[in-house]
Amino acid sequence: MLIKKYKYPAGIQKLEYREGFAVRGLHYDIEKGLLLKLDSFLQIQFGTVYRGLHPVPDDEVLRLYKNRIIPIAYVEAPQRHTHDGMHRTKMVQLADLFSVPEMVLLCNVTEYFLRNHIDYHPEILFRDVKNSVQSCHPIMHTTVENDVSQYLEPNKDLNKFFDRLKAAEKKMFLVTNSPFHFVDKGMRFLVGDKWQDYFDLVIVQARKPRFFTEESRPLRMYDEENQTQLWDRVTKIEKGVIYLEGTVKQLQDMTGWRGHQVLYFGDHPYSDLADVTLQHGWRTGAIIKELTHEIETLNDRKFKENANWLQMLTGLIEDHQDTADPEAAAELELWMRQRDELRNEIKRVFNEQFGSVFRTYHNPTYFSRRLFRFADIYMSSITNLLYYSTNHTFYPRRGVMPHEYSSYFM
Repeated sequence: MLIKKYKYPAGIQKLEYREGFAVRGLHYDIEKGLLLKLDSFLQIQFGTVYRGLHPVPDDEVLRLYKNRIIPIAYVEAPQRHTHDGMHRTKMVQLADLFSVPEMVLLCNVTEYFLRNHIDYHPEILFRDVKNSVQSCHPIMHTTVENDVSQYLEPNKDLNKFFDRLKAAEKKMFLVTNSPFHFVDKGMRFLVGDKWQDYFDLVIVQARKPRFFTEESRPLRMYDEENQTQLWDRVTKIEKGVIYLEGTVKQLQDMTGWRGHQVLYFGDHPYSDLADVTLQHGWRTGAIIKELTHEIETLNDRKFKENANWLQMLTGLIEDHQDTADPEAAAELELWMRQRDELRNEIKRVFNEQFGSVFRTYHNPTYFSRRLFRFADIYMSSITNLLYYSTNHTFYPRRGVMPHEYSSYFM
């Protein structure tokens, strides 16, 4: 797409996709052309700033940004429209699953330009890559539909989970941005030919997040046989009918499903969950696939040993850092170097370049901060809820603040 539509050099066709290079939730500085990881306090995690496929040294990062902390106006600047309809912001977060290959392509092409001494504009490159990835959705739909089993993983518990909800007389609805033929092919593979029987309402081509923010787009019925929309006015919701577009206001008005009585699941913390929790008061659940890898890593014996030793070593350094003894000071230097090595080793086991999706060395990532704000619960798969009854209440845990630590653990 970059070559054909945007006339990029044909040489980028030979670039290899680097699986495992990037993680979700990174930021791309479209002014400086850098991919970087921020924590929940907007601090840059050193060692995770990349130009192309190579890390940027810490001293250069400080020279470029003047500080480890990025001003909030730089990260969350209000978006504004320009003459070409694009949003101009200094930094963007790449938070959905499509953004992972997008980041790899972005860094690959940047590396190609750098190695071949080709001048480029980081913002134009970012827009071209983003538009290319978005325009590939129809191609992806066709590819997946032609060989569903190659791309979707069967989940033997999915029908069991839906049956349990149905038996508990829960109302279920599906709101997706995908076209019906794509959804139907996937759901038949995952759930069976009668998958629609589980849902009291199905809306396709919803155009989230606009589905949650706009109020004027009409809800249409979808004609499955002719694969087109009907122009009849929709005045009530009927089970077994497929709908498209519309707004969440119409969904709530026609069903009466409102506020905390609704639990809505999505895999994008922002476009799926932010508006429904902040504006409509729905309960929300985030499906974060990366949790499977993260939890497996956390439970690895070597990781636990390193993490525990890091905690103990940090405590020793903190307790003895003010010593005036030269011999003890030399030992402290060794401890400090060992601590740095441990921190990097713990980071690399999640991802060689950027570490964990959920934390930097010791703080939650910016992705985690937004996830915790917009999701009441999060999990790797919706069927994780099979381990709980349909009446189960998840109570919030009491977090420990820094000034409370010693009183809790004396």
